[in-house]
Amino acid sequence: MSDDAEKFIFPRSRYHGDFTPENVIFNANLQEFAQRISYICGLETNGQITSQEAYEAIKELWGTLKKSKKELNIGKPKNPPESN
Repeated sequence: MSDDAEKFIFPRSRYHGDFTPENVIFNANLQEFAQRISYICGLETNGQITSQEAYEAIKELWGTLKKSKKELNIGKPKNPPESN
């Protein structure tokens, strides 16, 4: 697939948030999640997959995204406060 075709099919937006490697990786995962959800919705809307199949696919993608968030420690403080 050419670079232009890949950019059209799998568009990526630049990351504008707090720059850390973890945030950038999670942002890429989030963009991929959104793109795949869009494809699943299109397939279901056009009758190519059932609503149940769409639900199961989305549920699996959500689990993958949730696992990514946990593994990258997104939303957790970097240095937990020390206890005295």
